[in-house]
Amino acid sequence: MRSLTAFQEFLQAPRKVLVIPHYKPDADALGSALGLAGYLAKKKHDVTVVSPSDYPEFLKWLPGNERVEVFHPEKHEYFNKLITDCDIVFCVDFSSLSRINELGDMVLQSGARKAMIDHHLEPEKFAEFEQWDDTAASTAELVFELIRELGDEHLIDADIASCLYAGLMTDTGGFRHSNTSKNVFETAAALVSHGADPARISKLIYDTNTLERMRLMGFVLYEKLQVLPEYNTAYIALRTEDQKRFSSQTGDTEGLVNFGLSVKGVKLAVLISERKDVVKLSFRSLGNFSVNDFARKHFNGGGHKNAAGGQSNLSFDETVRKFLDLLPQYQTQLQAE
Repeated sequence: MRSLTAFQEFLQAPRKVLVIPHYKPDADALGSALGLAGYLAKKKHDVTVVSPSDYPEFLKWLPGNERVEVFHPEKHEYFNKLITDCDIVFCVDFSSLSRINELGDMVLQSGARKAMIDHHLEPEKFAEFEQWDDTAASTAELVFELIRELGDEHLIDADIASCLYAGLMTDTGGFRHSNTSKNVFETAAALVSHGADPARISKLIYDTNTLERMRLMGFVLYEKLQVLPEYNTAYIALRTEDQKRFSSQTGDTEGLVNFGLSVKGVKLAVLISERKDVVKLSFRSLGNFSVNDFARKHFNGGGHKNAAGGQSNLSFDETVRKFLDLLPQYQTQLQAE
């Protein structure tokens, strides 16, 4: 089922469909999943969206949010049955099954067909159908293209368009990142024509903060943002107690790494945040410095050339030290024009 024709034929009959975004889904992952789910429901399929984890409160306005089931380890058998009993699993905004934690093994063992829609580098080959393009700015863009290729653009209503627009907008940084192409604007225009409201969506995602999150951002800017001019690098290191101090919830640290990249002269920005069982790292860069390569080589991660993530099983202090100790070997690259 690698061809579009075979994929289309498979979906001619009503199917039990599961749509799964990656762990801790962002607007592109959840928006793409819900936009796809909305479309498939219109095609008379029985669709369930399963999130491997909780997700930010500011994404719960997305149309179709009520159909999302959040995985809980104590309901392992229930979710395993969902995956076992479905006809096809759509893996959205990730290309490695490790990105959905426990659900990954369930998907791998399931006899269901697998479809992958994603734009990250170096995908695993686990899916029978792939809508994959690492030059795409977002997965939402690829979902839109898939619907169009299937001849069903007319089925995109305001709800589907809003979900996909949210993903497209956020993965281009509000249409400010270098991945903002002509096709991005054409896709955005098409989604607006189908009912997406840019001002409302931007307000709901970017300008609807809790007071605690606003104070966390102020704290980060004043006390935690460190700039290393000799490496054109900025980093933020957030301990668990820092996050607890401001009652940090899922999604509250999202976007903090971009503050570092906005400092004049900075080419590499990193957010190092302590979690319960692991230390998470978010990387952003400008120009030719590949944070995808950096994350893959040193922090068991990856993503895109200028935006990637990673993790460390070292202690928080050891992780920060490891990162800082790596910088001298990259000094020439980071100082290059």
